[in-house]
Amino acid sequence: MSVNEEVPTYSKKDFMSDQVIRWCPGCGDYSILSQVQTVMAELGKPRHEFAVISGIGCSSRFPYYMNTYGFHTIHGRAPAFATGTKVTNPDLSVWVITGDGDSLSIGGNHLIHILRRNVDVQILMFNNRIYGLTKGQYSPTSEPGKRTKSTPMGSIDFPFTPAAVALGADATFVARTVDIFVKEQRGVLKEAYEHKGASFVEIIQNCNIFNDGAFESFTPRKVRSDKCIFVEHGQPLTFGNLKTGPMKGLTLNKRLQLEVIEVENDPVEEGVLIHDETNPILATLLARMTEPMAMGVIYRVQRECYEDGVHGQLEAAKNRPSSGDLKAAVYGKSTWEVE
Repeated sequence: MSVNEEVPTYSKKDFMSDQVIRWCPGCGDYSILSQVQTVMAELGKPRHEFAVISGIGCSSRFPYYMNTYGFHTIHGRAPAFATGTKVTNPDLSVWVITGDGDSLSIGGNHLIHILRRNVDVQILMFNNRIYGLTKGQYSPTSEPGKRTKSTPMGSIDFPFTPAAVALGADATFVARTVDIFVKEQRGVLKEAYEHKGASFVEIIQNCNIFNDGAFESFTPRKVRSDKCIFVEHGQPLTFGNLKTGPMKGLTLNKRLQLEVIEVENDPVEEGVLIHDETNPILATLLARMTEPMAMGVIYRVQRECYEDGVHGQLEAAKNRPSSGDLKAAVYGKSTWEVE
């Protein structure tokens, strides 16, 4: 591009496909779709440099509604397809769209391995604590006692905490946001894109048909500031609505647990912790905390990406001296003749 040539700009409309969106009216997926399209336009990359890959579930309709490359794959296997896509074309920006049922049940194995391998993809996991596409069965994140069509007497399962699962799989980027937190969600999506490695973003999403109001304890605007803590690297872990009460902060008590304290003056002097997104212990405590609920980038570190290692080996193999004898390679040191 010459110095006088204008840099192309894109709008949200550029990333909208011509397909009719088929989600239930009021579904949180609409908001997430809108934010993803908006963010992709703001990144300044053309549509053909993105690939959106999904598994099975309501969220997995996503590729049809994106005017990018897309692949609607099979149940739980989107991470495997995404790994192959990224390894064979490292220049693509690959986005995995999945749900709590798709990624944490049949796809749990694939999820943990794409995270530990650190494939440079963005994984957006929509968590609505229910199976929506199959009409309201309990999921791996449903709370104990959840009464559904598949658990009429209440679920006896202990649920996953998605962010904690990602941390346990040694993910290099773990974040959390909410479908209706528009500004915060866009910020998290941009940071996930900018991270070199596997970015895991849990997006809390309301299913207004089969699990309406599952997150009402902390997502409504009137309680949000008291029930959520928006973490930022290097900043004190404080929260609270100053119009209705004092500022609050998180400290570490003698049992090495996070504890909420009231803050009168200087948060740091009063013992409030500073968020360090490179600290896996703090990240785990924040991920498992339910009140307040941690939002934003919980954990972020750098590690070699899987596809870089693969291509490094390929280059090393190309440059390795070889006799070029195919027969010798096939019938080499690993074959035996049995008489």
